[in-house]
Amino acid sequence: MKTMMSLDGARIIRVSDEEASRIYHEGGFRYTTKSKWKEKVRTKAGDVGMELQDKQELVKNKSNKISKATKRHLRKKNK
Repeated sequence: MKTMMSLDGARIIRVSDEEASRIYHEGGFRYTTKSKWKEKVRTKAGDVGMELQDKQELVKNKSNKISKATKRHLRKKNK
């Protein structure tokens, strides 16, 4: 699979190797990175915004309590 972008940058598609070679030689598309394709797909679906929102919520609910395992290790260390 190859990732192709139209010359004007409007379309990013994923196609087979043979198809990519064909449309590249026709002159309508050029090769691009898969990360650009992922970025465009995720922004359409709204996934990127949701991830940021979830991370912010997790930070709000975070506490600074010491876990039981950490307490146990501190007790063993002090003996």
